[in-house]
Amino acid sequence: MKNLIKWFLNPPSNAPAATILLRLMAGGVFFWEGMLKFVYVNQGVGRFTKLGFPAPEMMANFVAILEIGGGLLLLAGFLTRLIAVPFIIEMIVAMLSTKVSLFFGTSPLPPPPSPPKMGIWGVLHDIRSDYAQLMVVIFLLIAGPGKWSLDAYLAKRRSEVSSTSDLSRPYGLAVRD
Repeated sequence: MKNLIKWFLNPPSNAPAATILLRLMAGGVFFWEGMLKFVYVNQGVGRFTKLGFPAPEMMANFVAILEIGGGLLLLAGFLTRLIAVPFIIEMIVAMLSTKVSLFFGTSPLPPPPSPPKMGIWGVLHDIRSDYAQLMVVIFLLIAGPGKWSLDAYLAKRRSEVSSTSDLSRPYGLAVRD
């Protein structure tokens, strides 16, 4: 259990520097999609109601808060691996709850604006952004947030503190005289 916690809270910072681009893309999309759920009722409570979710108002607010807060965490590169897990779950639930009915042509949501409107091609066309978000958060879970992240900065600081600390002091904290 201790190793799992360490894996989540001490991600590697040696992912390519370009990882920041993926974090900015995914974090930004999650953030503004969360905001939209509050601004436009049809994107939040209305959508969850049409899809048949229990307690749609509570679910929409929960998901919106997750997306806003988690999006900000991804943008900063803070607790990146930890927030990736609920985002992976969210994206899988979103894809299953919206795309299976689209495949069968029974979706309670409005059809896509242009053909294909159902079937496999309709699903593949409509799932593209959900799929991209899912793949990015899986990448961030595995690779970590990259060197331009708050996680990397804090790891560097922890490393500096532990290498200069006096181990005879409580908690290994260095005390300046």
